[in-house]
Amino acid sequence: MDKKRILVTGGAGFLGSHLCERLLSEGHEVLCVDNFYTGRKANIAHLLNNPYFEIIRHDVTFPLYVEVDEIYHLACPASPVHYQFDPVQTTKTSVHGSINMLGLAKRLKIKILLASTSEVYGDPAIHPQPETYWGNVNPIGPRACYDEGKRCAETLFFNYHRQHKLRIKVARIFNTYGPRMHPGDGRVVSNFIVQALKGEDITVYGDGSQTRSFCYVDDMIDGLIRLMNSPDEVTGPINLGNPQEFSILELAETVIRLSGSKSKIIYKPLPPDDPKQRCPDITLARKVLGWQPCIPLEEGLKRTIEYFRRLFGL
Repeated sequence: MDKKRILVTGGAGFLGSHLCERLLSEGHEVLCVDNFYTGRKANIAHLLNNPYFEIIRHDVTFPLYVEVDEIYHLACPASPVHYQFDPVQTTKTSVHGSINMLGLAKRLKIKILLASTSEVYGDPAIHPQPETYWGNVNPIGPRACYDEGKRCAETLFFNYHRQHKLRIKVARIFNTYGPRMHPGDGRVVSNFIVQALKGEDITVYGDGSQTRSFCYVDDMIDGLIRLMNSPDEVTGPINLGNPQEFSILELAETVIRLSGSKSKIIYKPLPPDDPKQRCPDITLARKVLGWQPCIPLEEGLKRTIEYFRRLFGL
């Protein structure tokens, strides 16, 4: 009776593929939609024989006509390397893609969840960042296509909620890592692991004192599903991430130690608009969802390093 047909946009991506896998394991039917710009078939190949899994190659900037019971809207390139490659398309994906998915949810009268981002806070003047903080974003910088695209997506979600009484959920996702990260996505965890396993110098931008929080993918998927299944009055935005902070230098040193690498750390200038601190205040997630991450950084890194070892045949 509880089996649902669930649409996951960006379902062949890093987070999306883990979400599809988890929803199938809970007994649901999953419709995965991806244009394979950053998503990869390898991420979902093991699901293709499941009779309750279906995949459509589709770009969400165009309307989609399907019949489903819930929508997880994750589609959008999420790493600077990918979203800055075609910034106009990135903005279109966040804005037009959200309009199309919201229109579908409105027609079907169903719940829809937006995978928003901690990037809506920009280079924060408040630390850690609560959901009430409005952010400090450069609207014309190289990261704005993603930052402002997601801010606009949130605006659209709340306007559909107010204007059309649509049931919405908005998750602000902080740094997440784990198996199936794209090896060339330019994110700090995958960068460091790939460089360490290949014995290359590990590139730290700035002096490495800037901090990030790192949430393992299994914890993040648990948070997204709890948010989707929460009462209708819980719309978010809700921060999902690990509140434990680590400096980038600490992360580099930990990756070198856990991988047994002989890599050396080198330093390069900070890219523009790179935030100095990023850490979620998850008080609301704890209170409303009963959620907090439980997998420690070292354990998560070991699993991720092992994934990349297999990927590279090491």
